Amino acid sequence: MQLCTPSFRPVHWVLPSSRALYYQADGYNQGGGGPDMDDKTMLAELLPTAERLVDRHLGMAKEWFPHDLVEWRPPPEVRCAEPLPDGVASAVFVNVLTEDNLPYYFASIDNLFGQDGAWGYWTRRWTAEEGRHSIVLRDYLIMSGHLDPVNLERARMAQVTGGVSPQAATIADAFVYLALQELATRIAHHNTGKALPDVEGYAVMKRVAADENLHYLFYRDLVSAALEIDPSGMMEAIKRQVLTFEMPGTGIPDFAQHAKAIARAGIYDLGVHHDSILQPVVLRHWDVAGRHGLTPSAEAARNRLLQFITRLGRASARVKEPPSRVRKQITRPTPGRPTLPS
Repeated sequence: MQLCTPSFRPVHWVLPSSRALYYQADGYNQGGGGPDMDDKTMLAELLPTAERLVDRHLGMAKEWFPHDLVEWRPPPEVRCAEPLPDGVASAVFVNVLTEDNLPYYFASIDNLFGQDGAWGYWTRRWTAEEGRHSIVLRDYLIMSGHLDPVNLERARMAQVTGGVSPQAATIADAFVYLALQELATRIAHHNTGKALPDVEGYAVMKRVAADENLHYLFYRDLVSAALEIDPSGMMEAIKRQVLTFEMPGTGIPDFAQHAKAIARAGIYDLGVHHDSILQPVVLRHWDVAGRHGLTPSAEAARNRLLQFITRLGRASARVKEPPSRVRKQITRPTPGRPTLPS
């Protein structure tokens, strides 16, 4: 399959309303991040941390320019002269359209964080940095001729007109989701770059992934700080976001089909999600298994979270193994419960 003439029938794989339904079924009050910590209080408590993390970010971020990464030249007269493999074509298609949806991500974060102080500054700075991503990705795709620019623009119009983007009900949920999503995006960009056939494409994806990594570090460390001041509320938020996690491209035309192709190519699949996000971040960095002083509800959330990650690990391991080995394991007696990764 070439991605020169994709279908543009909108496919909303996971509708935004699904999150509200999940919270309702979970017996959760969407008005606050935990039993004693509402959004306003959490933002105030974490303001010094946000100021420190913004300063750190500015010290680590590097200025760069899209035109330095993509050589301006006459675009190929024959489109799709070098068709990409299915999964790689889907990956660059989804990557650029995800970045195109920036206005909705800004609106969500700006609404939660507010416009004042370090919170407002971070939202605006993050938006300015993210804005370069769609510019450089589209420049690369136009100059390389990998995708038909007419179809790409039609897809952008469908994506942005649809306005589908993940919505977090609380500050706690937003911190967790953004940490997981920024890391997932960084990994997807980096793996896409490695799969592209040209040095220019790799350089573009590597640069964008480096930005996403700094954004991930900001949110990862916000979650760590929030766990210290509201461990129970954050534990419940982590459980909710891990169990309902979805990439921010769910409003992209034919997203479900593209996601399957990306997974088949090994760019982002169940194993990558488990091994590169849930294990290093949720289990190790946030140390959810080692948190103390949780409410009964938060204890139940942690147990559910750990069970889910364990099952996901088993499922990803089966996917990685040859079919013959999987069939043998199915007929083998089930051993004792596996221990969680430390």
